[in-house]
Amino acid sequence: MITDVRVPLEQQQLPYGTAYEQMLEKVRYEGAYPTRERAEESVRLVLAGLGRQLTGDERVDLAACLPQEAARALTQQIPDPQPLTGWAFVKDLAARSGASLAAARWDTGSVFAAVSAHAGSDLITRILHQLPTGWALLFGRAELAPAA
Repeated sequence: MITDVRVPLEQQQLPYGTAYEQMLEKVRYEGAYPTRERAEESVRLVLAGLGRQLTGDERVDLAACLPQEAARALTQQIPDPQPLTGWAFVKDLAARSGASLAAARWDTGSVFAAVSAHAGSDLITRILHQLPTGWALLFGRAELAPAA
């Protein structure tokens, strides 16, 4: 049966490597990285770190939204029993990579901009509700305190 129904561009599944390549280009652009390899290094480092923080449905849903290579970097990590605050996450990435705190923060923001584009606002909101304070800023959002 032939149909004329078109899937919106944001819902179309791209070939296996193409979506990941586009993600890397977005990270490269956002982070102003000189090479694709440097962008990929940041993607793997930050997603591995995020994989150590997320659990439950949010982890599964995020992995489903990401290109397969990025999802693998996220899901190959065993979640830590005690999630880190946003700032502790950046410090942990800096320690693991040997980078400065500023570079780790830059990498995080660059990668999370691409992750947000794949995941969408609703899933990012759910993820932020699961994590301790300080994560909203890493995703480029305001850190709002709950109403008293």
